[in-house]
Amino acid sequence: MFMKILAACLINLLWFAGQAQAAEPNWSDYRVVLNHVKPGNKNGVKLMLVDYPAIKANGSLDKAYQALAGFDPRRLSSREERLAFYINAYNILALKTVADHWPVDSIKDVGSLFKPVWDKPAGQLGGKEVTLGEVEHTILRPLGEPRIHLAIVCASVSCPDLRDEPYSAAKLASQLDDQAQRFLSNTGKGLSVGQDQIKVSKIFDWFEKDFAAGGGVAAFIKRYQPELPDLKIKAAIDYDWSVNGKQHY
Repeated sequence: MFMKILAACLINLLWFAGQAQAAEPNWSDYRVVLNHVKPGNKNGVKLMLVDYPAIKANGSLDKAYQALAGFDPRRLSSREERLAFYINAYNILALKTVADHWPVDSIKDVGSLFKPVWDKPAGQLGGKEVTLGEVEHTILRPLGEPRIHLAIVCASVSCPDLRDEPYSAAKLASQLDDQAQRFLSNTGKGLSVGQDQIKVSKIFDWFEKDFAAGGGVAAFIKRYQPELPDLKIKAAIDYDWSVNGKQHY
């Protein structure tokens, strides 16, 4: 009996030690939110649609946000941990922004001409009020990973799709590669081959300089679409800012 008790105590100590050392948050509440993101079609574009009424009513988004806000980002030690954390943070805060103002036709409607939604407080991280713009431009972009632009989701039809799992440091490289592949395979918002040119998302125009270190936009795209014809690449796919949720009435 004594040995069984001792073994149980050791197991508990090891478990608590592992929790103390874990640098990334427990994303279990965020996983519940992502269970309410399903494939669909809106305005002729295939995308992952968010059930905003459900995640607002069942409290899953609020729990995910509370877990996010209660985590101390100073515990993050590696670049991958910071990237995964702040990508998840951006996506949760964007979801919260829409849910807090639901029903809304576009996340941009939350802002105004004088103060766009990207510059309005979206929630707290590490005890500080932050905006979506700060998370994207002040924290994520300086980390030098262009694939973030295919992972952060501004709650719009033409944005990259939300994944069905949180990002994590251990799987980040494969997750980001998969995001890039999926986005560039979506002819409605990522990449479309025409007779005389290849149309791509305006994301590649807005953040062109972020792709420069890897050889530029064309080199980045051909890394994931190597069989593309030798045509001019132009960021000419119209950007649909309609909310990435089901129609509301």
